[in-house]
Amino acid sequence: MTAIDPTAHLTAEQIEELGRELDAIRDEVIAGRGEKDAAYIRRVISAQRKLELVSRGVLLFSIFPPAWLLGTAGLSVAKIMDNMEIGHNILHGQWDWMRDPKIHSTTWEWDHVSPADQWKHSHNELHHTYTNVIGKDNDLGYGIMRVDEDQKWHPFHLGQPLWNFINACFFEYGIAAYDLELGKNLSKRRRKNPEFRARAKAVGRKIRKQVLKDYVIHPLLSGPSFLPTLAATFTANLVRNIWSHSVIMCGHFPEGVQVFERRSIKGETRGQWYLRQMMGSANISGSKAMHFMTGNLSHQIEHHLFPDLPSNRYAEVAVKVRALFEKYELEYVTGPLPKQVFSAWRKVFRLSLPNKQPKVKTPEREQELVAA
Repeated sequence: MTAIDPTAHLTAEQIEELGRELDAIRDEVIAGRGEKDAAYIRRVISAQRKLELVSRGVLLFSIFPPAWLLGTAGLSVAKIMDNMEIGHNILHGQWDWMRDPKIHSTTWEWDHVSPADQWKHSHNELHHTYTNVIGKDNDLGYGIMRVDEDQKWHPFHLGQPLWNFINACFFEYGIAAYDLELGKNLSKRRRKNPEFRARAKAVGRKIRKQVLKDYVIHPLLSGPSFLPTLAATFTANLVRNIWSHSVIMCGHFPEGVQVFERRSIKGETRGQWYLRQMMGSANISGSKAMHFMTGNLSHQIEHHLFPDLPSNRYAEVAVKVRALFEKYELEYVTGPLPKQVFSAWRKVFRLSLPNKQPKVKTPEREQELVAA
């Protein structure tokens, strides 16, 4: 957390009362879930599938530039919808209450190289439990970036703007890599671990399936448009990856978002967990179309408070959550997409450089940062 704790003015009793008020918001939404919500996700899934089908149909004629542009744009949007508003949220269990076996976190598979079960472990169980905790949350810096001034600087960090850009372009592969915790499993001994080998094989199978679908089958179906369709699919995947990366960066990395030490969460209460989600997330303001295309992760604060609530309810929840920020005198970090992207990238560049005046560290803090 920053040198000046933005939550220091809150008493323990206030933090627990905040937790109870947030529980009440959650309970109200759960009690009100119904057919209108179920109709929403079914409508979105149907629209996404139709858009993808039509776009791939148009790409059969992608040898003609107008068809290439139209098909590529449609496929890009379809892939974003599949990953953001549909896949991400279904795999969170947001729609499990419908008891529909076709729209359920235990059966859904998405258009992504990371297998759903591995993503659920790294994202739902680790990231959402240890939000922005250095050394515990793999989403924080994706394991390749310095994310806090107190972390020891190495010359390697000078390249983190480049590493981050490459990660953005091939984001789905980056996610698959840290779902596997590849960095710590590269040693010969760890590579031989049966559990790791099984997970690595599952990722390999999923990558082969995705590559075969996107870069072999559909281009071949295009006949003389093979190469334009191949280029269109690559472009759509690139657009989807950069968009997803940008949305997630804006949700956790802009200036004003807090990071936390591992020791700070020992004995964490329900209220303290809620407070960490509030201070460790940021929102993106914008239109309904913007919220939809982000999978409603533009409401990242609300999503981290209530990851299993239907995404279409976050907008109404945000009004009540923001009121609690004001009540407890906390900063609600939000802004339009360009502002949040600029803020996040400015932080990436700033932390790629050594500190001019390093902070004084206790022996315990120094040991923790080295371990991270």
